[in-house]
Amino acid sequence: MNAARLLRNPIGWAILLIVVVLAVASIFTTVGESQQAVIVRMGVPRAVVNRFVPGEALGASGAGLVARVPLVDQVFYVDRRVQTLDLEGQPITSADGRPIAADAYARYRVVDPARFYTATHGDTGVFADTMKPMLGTALRTQLGQLPVAALLLPDRVPQMRAVKDAMDKAAQRFGVRVAEVRLDRTALPEGAPLDAAIGRMRAAQDAQADAIRTDGLAEAAGIRRAGEDEVSKIYADSFGQDPEFFDFYRAMLSYRITLADGSTQMVLSPNSEYFRQFRSGGKQ
Repeated sequence: MNAARLLRNPIGWAILLIVVVLAVASIFTTVGESQQAVIVRMGVPRAVVNRFVPGEALGASGAGLVARVPLVDQVFYVDRRVQTLDLEGQPITSADGRPIAADAYARYRVVDPARFYTATHGDTGVFADTMKPMLGTALRTQLGQLPVAALLLPDRVPQMRAVKDAMDKAAQRFGVRVAEVRLDRTALPEGAPLDAAIGRMRAAQDAQADAIRTDGLAEAAGIRRAGEDEVSKIYADSFGQDPEFFDFYRAMLSYRITLADGSTQMVLSPNSEYFRQFRSGGKQ
């Protein structure tokens, strides 16, 4: 009687609807395409929903509504996408004893959500807190084998591959695979070390430029001497074959150089030896 009266009352229907909605919400939950879900019962992972599978097409996973036992099962969500672990300002001492500061990042993906939950006890921050010191140690170990000049250049592929392998091995106990580790930036510390390094690099570049300039001048001088020797040989051969033509040719070169611009003024006797080529046959 009381129940029938309650159902005839609009407020009663509202209360019943709220109870139904809460019951459904406690049973069903939604797992998105970009999420993996671990169903945890009494602290123990029981099932994984929408687990990442390499090469699986988007929409072919088990995302959507998932049922659970109310008040018994908990749902732990893990991102399926590639994630980034950043490490900034990592101090590294180079092989020649000079300090640098490095910014690095690692890209990783959780491939075993149940193991990830067990290793982190449901606290995703545990992974980052554990792996950042490992990343710093791996960077110091591998990059510390290089001189500072190599650390300031982008080509560090072999060393970064070794860092990635070390990180991947350590991350597997979390159910995580590391795809790559890269240096975002390397720089010398501000102040005297940076100024000293810039000075050394500038001095090395100046010395290299001076060496190139000296070699170029020496090579040019050699080419010039070879050319002059060749000209002298040609003149000598010409003189031996036809002394009169050689004398005429040399006089014409002198006239061209001296009188080419038309501004040269000369005061000479008509019988000057300089103009003898203008006289009959170029002879006295």
